[in-house]
Amino acid sequence: MITRLQISGFKNLNEVDLYFGPFTCIAGANGSGKSNLFDAIRFLSALASDKNTLMQAAATVRDNRRAADVRSLFHRVGETRKDRMRFGVEMIVQGTASDDLGQKADASITFLRYELELGLRTDPDTEGPSLEILHEALLPIKQSDVASKSDPKLPFPHSASKWRSSVIQGARRRSLFISTTEVELEKPEKNHPVVQRVIQRHQDGGNSGKPAPAIAQLLKRTILSSASAETPTALCARREMESWLQLQLEPTALRQPSDFNATPNLLPNGENLPATLDRIARSSGDPEAIYAQIANRLSELIKDVRSVTVERDKKLELLTLILTDRDHTSHPARALSDGTLRFLALSVLELDPAAHGVLCLEEPENGIHPDRIAKMLHLLRDIAMDVNCPVGPDNPLRQVIINTHSPLVVGECPDDALVLARGVQAIAEGRSFEKITFGGISQTWRERYSYSPVSRGQLLAYLEPSCLRVGSATAPLSTAHRRIRDRADLMPEQSTFNFSP
Repeated sequence: MITRLQISGFKNLNEVDLYFGPFTCIAGANGSGKSNLFDAIRFLSALASDKNTLMQAAATVRDNRRAADVRSLFHRVGETRKDRMRFGVEMIVQGTASDDLGQKADASITFLRYELELGLRTDPDTEGPSLEILHEALLPIKQSDVASKSDPKLPFPHSASKWRSSVIQGARRRSLFISTTEVELEKPEKNHPVVQRVIQRHQDGGNSGKPAPAIAQLLKRTILSSASAETPTALCARREMESWLQLQLEPTALRQPSDFNATPNLLPNGENLPATLDRIARSSGDPEAIYAQIANRLSELIKDVRSVTVERDKKLELLTLILTDRDHTSHPARALSDGTLRFLALSVLELDPAAHGVLCLEEPENGIHPDRIAKMLHLLRDIAMDVNCPVGPDNPLRQVIINTHSPLVVGECPDDALVLARGVQAIAEGRSFEKITFGGISQTWRERYSYSPVSRGQLLAYLEPSCLRVGSATAPLSTAHRRIRDRADLMPEQSTFNFSP
């Protein structure tokens, strides 16, 4: 779970400092930076994986598929481009993790801060642009900081006795798990001292453990990505970051059956949905009860649902998702609508105890009928953990972050979950540019942590119908081409929007 994210020098995000709760909705116009925030989360997740070098992780970022485009990841004002980007993420991690060899490890502390600074350099081999680690650190967050009244690390409302006590473990350690230092070489060249950055991975035993140093300039991937059971807390942090998932549910992928030997986990595009539901049902010990729960949840969103099952074709070795309507007519996934498939995938995620970490969804309202937006949003909030109950199999450590520019989604969003992305004018090196800020609503816990709390006027575009917005109307069209808002008989008599300044 991400509790705080700081970004500077990445795309159009500079000096961003944003706190998260179990459910967060980022609203903003196209190009405001809300998608770049998701790109930063995806980039950090890729950097934590041992499958990616620094450059391969950069290639996973949206609109940056070629290595030569790595320069586009750095913040730019006019023709001036920064050559450094910094990230700071505070997170709650699972207390237990397994490394690549299946060895289990227990974290000595579960509330951590990870810091990473990357620089732009010229690769000596290819002479092309490349990335270099300038700083990497993994720090413990003390229990006293968690409950601090002056600057609490968990500012969102939650149950300290139930939820917090179940996720925050340890907190006595003071030393770092990963640290970066500068050391002077023993044999300086031409009598001039040479300083090198060294990144060290420390044992959980603190100073008694022998650190493993590495020269930062030679590293092809992050130190965190190499964490194993020998460094349990770093391994748990690595697994947490690797679990951050950006869902981009595609109807074509959702409609596909699954092979018997398919990985029984939902992929970001929606593949393996039948295999995932089949695994959840079988591992529960009561498959029919799971199928009934899925059908009941789906019927809240779509009326014509009687049952949902997974059909096993032993001859073809395929798993096919089947929905039966009230007329007892069976429909395979390939015949279902886009909206139904998305609802179904989210309903399966809600019941999956193995789906933990961070789930990011871009514009989840796409393909959803306006009448069902509120129910869809309610489902997304239910997917996120309940911070008033202990974390466990029925309440996994799971966080949901969505972005949107839909007034319908904003209007249904809890006020303390909404963050508005907007631009403000700033000056850097004598040049004026638009700085992206993320602000919360006044009279919520987010007000204290916002650069500038969101005002009534900034929300009007989302909450007030266009026909009622002062100065928004343009010249009406001819009778043959009337807009809906030109029809007085179809418009509300007055706005019901009531915002306390």
